[in-house]
Amino acid sequence: MKIGIIGKGNVGTALGSGLQREGHQVRYGHRDPSEPVQEAAHFGDVIILAVPFSGVKDAAQTIGNAADGKVLIDVTNALDKNMGLAIGLTTSGAEELQKLLPRSKVVKAFNTVFAQNQSTGKVGNTVLTAFIAGDDAKAKATVMDLAHDLGFDSLDVGPLKCARYLEPMAVLLIGLGYGLHMGTDMGFKLVRG
Repeated sequence: MKIGIIGKGNVGTALGSGLQREGHQVRYGHRDPSEPVQEAAHFGDVIILAVPFSGVKDAAQTIGNAADGKVLIDVTNALDKNMGLAIGLTTSGAEELQKLLPRSKVVKAFNTVFAQNQSTGKVGNTVLTAFIAGDDAKAKATVMDLAHDLGFDSLDVGPLKCARYLEPMAVLLIGLGYGLHMGTDMGFKLVRG
């Protein structure tokens, strides 16, 4: 697939390297004028938004109608300046993104995984779970396939409003990794009996 990745930080490059390894074509868009956001958005059959939460509105404005009809994977975490949850309970960052780009098919995914583990979907030999939420069944299936390509165990957790639960999971993971100094060699895995 052709994948436009908006953001070229740790998350965007980790996902991009893993997807390229699996044969997908990747084009980045970010602040550097040599790699314009809108070009990457137009290029991608799927768009991945991997920018800081504070940059989501600007990125959505720049992407504009390039996202119409496309799967838009929201990897962002709704964090405030103190690394706490910026919004939640009655909405999520993903739902707000859907309002900003209403003709796109927003799917929340990969936000519950530290960047260093996103390119393989693993911590050591342990396969992590990619929790995936969205309102469009075909869009979620596409994201589940991409997650599987990366190495994850994919799990459809329901409609986009379930991002209200995925975003706090990321805050917990960040708190464990950095706040409690447990490091980033960890992740979530759903165990089923």
